[in-house]
Amino acid sequence: MNNEFIINENLQKLIDETELEIKGQLEKIDKVSLLNSMKVLKAFQDNNISDMHFNSTTGYGYNDIGRDTIEKLFSQVLKAEDSLVRSQFISGTHALTVALFALLRPGDTMLSITGKPYDTLDEVIGIVDNPSSLKSYNINFKQIDLIEDDFDYEKIQEALKNEKIKLIEIQRSRGYAVRKSITIDKVEKVIQKIREIDKDVIIMIDNCYCEFVGEKEPLEVGADIIVGSLIKNLGGGIAPNGAYIAGRKDLVHLAGERLTAPGEGKEVGPTLGINKSILQGLFFAPSVVASSLKTAVFTSNILQKLGYEVEPLYTDERADIVQTIRFGNEKDIIRYCQGIQMGSPIDSNSIPEPWDMPGYTDKIIMAAGAFTQGSSIELSCDGPIRPPYIAFQQGGLTYEYGKLGVIKAIENLKK
Repeated sequence: MNNEFIINENLQKLIDETELEIKGQLEKIDKVSLLNSMKVLKAFQDNNISDMHFNSTTGYGYNDIGRDTIEKLFSQVLKAEDSLVRSQFISGTHALTVALFALLRPGDTMLSITGKPYDTLDEVIGIVDNPSSLKSYNINFKQIDLIEDDFDYEKIQEALKNEKIKLIEIQRSRGYAVRKSITIDKVEKVIQKIREIDKDVIIMIDNCYCEFVGEKEPLEVGADIIVGSLIKNLGGGIAPNGAYIAGRKDLVHLAGERLTAPGEGKEVGPTLGINKSILQGLFFAPSVVASSLKTAVFTSNILQKLGYEVEPLYTDERADIVQTIRFGNEKDIIRYCQGIQMGSPIDSNSIPEPWDMPGYTDKIIMAAGAFTQGSSIELSCDGPIRPPYIAFQQGGLTYEYGKLGVIKAIENLKK
């Protein structure tokens, strides 16, 4: 490294060893990135994207050709019958909430087969009391936990035999749970097992953090509907907000009417100048996701060398862009996250501290020196301040910037 970024000699040696060891993994990531880039480029060409699709609408947003074409584009890339891609979605949690309220009715039962969903859905479902929750509308929630990081296939089939389930929810990424993320082959296997018992139950996938990590998306292996955020993978670090719901046309239609109003649905929703950012974000997404994965692989290898327990290991198959590091104590997780902030382009002089973040039951420390607030495709690191003090790192718009951020975090950790 040059004088602009002076690194301790011992740490530099460790970095060199790490880069040599992970070279093969980085090459595998590049191959997947190329395949997904081909998929995206073909969709742009097939839908004849031109500068007229960058135009903006206001007010009701009737006949927004850019918005409608973006939804066709996402549908082709994700292999969906239809999609809802809107800046009116505030977050992935908001999109999941819209989908759940759109598809469930009083008396229905929702079954999560990946254990308890992400913390921000606790009040949506009614796990934590809230007068606006699904529970308050007499919608039931049940869960089946994973067994050794895989589905409990027998228990899932038994539940489907004994009770009418309206919707099965699968959260591929781990959230703040101590488990592995769910690979696409496991998703395909469990869908086959579900369909052996129930052909009609809606299978909804929370696909946040997982898009373009592999060659296939969940709709290609039998899921009915998938949900994700545009300030994660598919936004490519360019989309300033928004999310998507994609899948069966009838289900996307219901989601559209829940987002706007019955009878209006997808026909309304002004784009207010965001179309170009969404298009550019999707165009860059395969490469940006690859950079995030490379940053995660680098982190996994070098932090393991430093004696920390990491998951996934750098050689493991990955289902998402998330890398976890088990620090085992409060001081180290705080120091590491603060170091990630120091290595960020925005607010690098800020010092994150644990706080009572809305939607979470524990104090959270969150480092995210990002161009877009809350963007998880940009290098960030966060975690609940509770044993075993696991940090959840994700993102990296480029591998070079991601690596530099991790190096700064290691320096702060070992200071």
